[in-house]
Amino acid sequence: MQKFSAHKYLAPIVAAALSLTVVGTTLPAHAASPITLTVWDEGLLGHLANGALDTKSSYIYIAAQDYKALHPEVTVKIDELDSGVYQAQFTAASIAKNGPDIRIGFAGGDTLSYSQYLLNLRRFFSTSELKQITGVNTMKANYTLTGGLYGIPFGAGSYFAVFYNKKLMAAAHIDMTTPPSTWEQFIALAKKIKATGANPIYETNLEGYTGAWLIPALAGGLLGPNAFTDMYNSKTSINQPAMVKAYTAYQQLYTNKITNADATTLSDGDRMTGFIAGKGVMTINGGWSNDTMFKAMGDNVGEFPIPPLAGSRYMHILPGGTNEGISVTKYSRNQSAAVDFIKFLISAPEEDKYVKISQSEPSNNINADPGMITNPLLKQQAQWVAQYPQVYPFDNIMPVNVINLYYQLNNSVSLGQTTPVSAAKQLADSFALNPPPKS
Repeated sequence: MQKFSAHKYLAPIVAAALSLTVVGTTLPAHAASPITLTVWDEGLLGHLANGALDTKSSYIYIAAQDYKALHPEVTVKIDELDSGVYQAQFTAASIAKNGPDIRIGFAGGDTLSYSQYLLNLRRFFSTSELKQITGVNTMKANYTLTGGLYGIPFGAGSYFAVFYNKKLMAAAHIDMTTPPSTWEQFIALAKKIKATGANPIYETNLEGYTGAWLIPALAGGLLGPNAFTDMYNSKTSINQPAMVKAYTAYQQLYTNKITNADATTLSDGDRMTGFIAGKGVMTINGGWSNDTMFKAMGDNVGEFPIPPLAGSRYMHILPGGTNEGISVTKYSRNQSAAVDFIKFLISAPEEDKYVKISQSEPSNNINADPGMITNPLLKQQAQWVAQYPQVYPFDNIMPVNVINLYYQLNNSVSLGQTTPVSAAKQLADSFALNPPPKS
């Protein structure tokens, strides 16, 4: 997720009206007096152009303008906050009750960790409305059917994969008709590429994100789709053999020296730039990079799922899932208008237009038009989603303090400073000290 997908480049969509029906009642019409909805975005729905925020081609900004065209009395004011300080700023503002009306953050733990400040939206959405949207459980307390609903997921999210440069792979005399189906085969492939003198995997892991994309594939293959929700609900322990095995396999990228030598010190912002420039035959990344890669490389980029360890119970499992979550604060004075705006955003026509332009993730509305997907990378990922079970990643599920430690450990394991055994234990200890909030 960066937390697995802070690199999404999202695009403009055109507005469409939605029903305001809620369970047992109807939302009141917007007052004639002006309303300002303040939205805080954790850098998820804003589009960067040449390193600067481009409000003219950013989804949330265009959506705000289109919504105002339908509701002239409502102004949607968006503030972009850096993810590095977002947690502290939102907490401080919420304690003072002067934060936003709407919070856009990562779905899962990044939202649920702040549920004490968020409105339970269950009464505002009928059962039939919620059935139109996939991934709703990622925004429910304890990830259960009966948990409080502290946000609505937007978009079907991104899935992690291995991407490769077809020309460089061919230059290494490697036939990719049948990609590696196990982690062991993947390591062997990388070693074969290295023997030709090429860099097998271009990687940037200063922030520990590579581990965040590989660990769910490796541990998920061993444990299944509920691998990390079971840990979250204390049905299983984080400190278990499957996590140690996953970290041991992940560390092989570095002990086998099959990445660029500076991989552990480069920031993730360099990953796509380096891969597109041909600094490695393969890279590991998420679907949020689909549009960037295809525009730069065209048909020269291929992909295959991150393979599990040989002998895994789940030999086909996709790590990834719902990424963005949209919530309403308890202290908002404009809760009715805020809910209305969220319903506006998640309608099938809106998400179809979003998908059509962004080509970074599918819609999570069950009435989505699959014809909106034109990027071949995203088409392939959508087919995988239809074929294989998915595992929601560790860093989307856990409380934020555990997530932050996870990234640090992923980097230190790659550097050889932390053993796989120690990493699993430290995560378990952190979870014990930072339990999920009570619903």
